[in-house]
Amino acid sequence: MSQGAEPAVRGHAAGAEPTRALPTRAVLVGVDLGPSAPFDASLEELALLAASAGDEAVARVTARRKAPDPALFVGSGKADEIKAMVAATAAHGVIFDQALSPAQQRNLERHLGVPVADRTSLILDIFADRARSHEGKLQVELARLQYLATRLVRRWSHLERQQGGIGTRGGPGEAQIELDRRMIGDRIKQVKERLERVKRQRGTQRRARERRGTMRISLVGYTNAGKSTLFNALTKARSYAADQLFATLDTTTRQLWLPDPVGGGRAATLSDTVGFIRDLPHKLVEAFQATLQEAAEADLLLHVVDAASPSVDEQMAEVERVLLEIGAADVPQLLVYNKCDRLEDSRQPREPEDWVEGPGGVRRRRVFVSALAGTGLDVLRRALAAEVAAREGDESAPRLGRWSAEASEGEPTGGFTGSENSTMNETSDATNGRPPQHHA
Repeated sequence: MSQGAEPAVRGHAAGAEPTRALPTRAVLVGVDLGPSAPFDASLEELALLAASAGDEAVARVTARRKAPDPALFVGSGKADEIKAMVAATAAHGVIFDQALSPAQQRNLERHLGVPVADRTSLILDIFADRARSHEGKLQVELARLQYLATRLVRRWSHLERQQGGIGTRGGPGEAQIELDRRMIGDRIKQVKERLERVKRQRGTQRRARERRGTMRISLVGYTNAGKSTLFNALTKARSYAADQLFATLDTTTRQLWLPDPVGGGRAATLSDTVGFIRDLPHKLVEAFQATLQEAAEADLLLHVVDAASPSVDEQMAEVERVLLEIGAADVPQLLVYNKCDRLEDSRQPREPEDWVEGPGGVRRRRVFVSALAGTGLDVLRRALAAEVAAREGDESAPRLGRWSAEASEGEPTGGFTGSENSTMNETSDATNGRPPQHHA
């Protein structure tokens, strides 16, 4: 679409009203609500989300408030400033970095004169565009229908309640809203039933893998951390991978062959799951339960981290939050710090692996790799092979460590090219989740 064209409406669930009219030129708005709420002053992640949805961020506006304004979220003065920015940039719409209530969204659209979207609807639009499998499309449709059900009052404003004659209440607007709500409710029920069948099918496949005694490993991590690239590098698969948010949504499972140091090898299954992001809509997490169940029922999670991200700590915390929400917080983890090829020389890790303290004081092994360049993958494979061997009770293969609280009782066993203390004790950066740095 050309830059001056009118905004288009993105694809949406059949039989349902679109969640929003998607602009091609957008003004981004973020509000700092204090330390209790996450806030990205640069709005960089929102800009990446907008780009993933096909929008161009032409301006960014930030504000600070103690609490959201009930009517306009930002207050009338800031709303006037945003309106002036929309006019000055010829923007087609406005995207907020926080979730808006239906009333706030409706009031803002009336005040600004252009479509207004929030972070939730933006993520839902991206998911709707990226879903490729039958299961993925059903999950996205369910989340969008549940989101739409709360905004019917806005969609039918042209049929507002009208006072009838004697003995009547309401009018055609009220009847239309109730009819549409019933239609959406029926569709939600149908989609849930179909997803339940998909969930049973996945359960059957998982039980089959359990009977074969195959270890189940799942990749988890913040979106665009490089999970699909690492998945392809480890399994020689050809899954779609791109430098963008939510490049892939559908879970892909492949067999992973891990060479044994003493000869032969062992097999495991590796699953690539959907990435997480800050303020991931709860309804979306709920709708993707069938897909996220792969992580909850895995024997080991490879938590892939973008080592070059300036928000590495916040992203890791968000992943931990979602894992807790889906019941996967107690699954053993191995941290994989990816994209180390993008780190400056002063931030390059001293060793290819070390230990780091996780939530609850649990020590976890951390491996540094570049899935794109292929560096560190041999170390990661050895760590995985040792864990598979330990799970099978084979003492012939050297175990590189345990991902449990037991490991905190002593030093990790082996696996380091340097001293026994490793980089974890040579730099304070390892304790806060950042890659260890060289010291002069």
